[in-house]
Amino acid sequence: MNVLLSIGFVLTWSSGFIGAKLGAGSADAVTVLMWRFLPLAAVLALLAATVARASWRGLTARDLARQAVVGALSQSGYLLTVYYAIQLGVSSGTTALIDGTQPLVAGALAGPLLGQYVSRTQWLGLALGLTGVAVVTAGDAAAGTGAPWWAYLVPFLGMLSLVAATFLDRRTRTPVAPLTAMTVHCVTSAVVFSGLALALGAAAPVAETSFWAAIGWLVVLSTFGGYGLYWLILRRGGVTRVNTLMFLMAPVTALWGAAMFGEPFGPQTVLGLAVGLGAVVLVHRGGASGARDRGAAAGGGAAGAGAGAEVTPVASDMPVRRVRSGR
Repeated sequence: MNVLLSIGFVLTWSSGFIGAKLGAGSADAVTVLMWRFLPLAAVLALLAATVARASWRGLTARDLARQAVVGALSQSGYLLTVYYAIQLGVSSGTTALIDGTQPLVAGALAGPLLGQYVSRTQWLGLALGLTGVAVVTAGDAAAGTGAPWWAYLVPFLGMLSLVAATFLDRRTRTPVAPLTAMTVHCVTSAVVFSGLALALGAAAPVAETSFWAAIGWLVVLSTFGGYGLYWLILRRGGVTRVNTLMFLMAPVTALWGAAMFGEPFGPQTVLGLAVGLGAVVLVHRGGASGARDRGAAAGGGAAGAGAGAEVTPVASDMPVRRVRSGR
């Protein structure tokens, strides 16, 4: 996995929690989300009708409907829960911690749903990563934010929504270009959030500079940066690896909060960041050594190659079976 892509993903994805806090100070969650996706969907639809027309060829109505469901889960469901949790008083760090449990869920399901190998070393790294994010947010959770107890359950719904979208995308058998997929996802979210905002009487934008600054932040950093890199790294590195990077979101979000809002950044955050980095290294090494072990076991001709076959994510949406010969 490209290190620069990973760093960019962690920075831009974690910026979404800060953008949610920026927007929550000036407008309702659905208002922010509506105006985040309406202009974005318009621009992407224009690109789809002009310079990116070729990427739509061969796609059926069923393919587009499937991508619409992926978008509804990975954007609409996930973001709405994150925004409302923060609006209810759950801190951005605690929200990031709950979101950070996603790798354990995805890792547990990767085997039975995708046939992807998860080694013991990788499981150890996943557990270590969860420890890191727990250390970062333990002080915040103990202090309390005034949020009702059930507000802490809201981000869990968003985490499960994103996990479901990830596996649905990986089981897609028709290759879909990243720009095409993002266009469908954003148009779907624009429709969903506009409908909710109109139904709740919260569609009118706020005439404040801070509101539009938050919208720009979310469109550029969170959507094009974080969301786009999520799917790019997912297709290059697989479910377990991309979700392991989620362990870094809580400490990095704390860094964002300290720099922009003066939130406390103490030894716990430093320790959690170090543990999270260690978890990423451990999982990546575990994946490499596991691949070598399977390659060695597959040696000895055609019979050995068949035993070493594995499901490998490629640059498209389709998991492809690749035969390893051990050479």
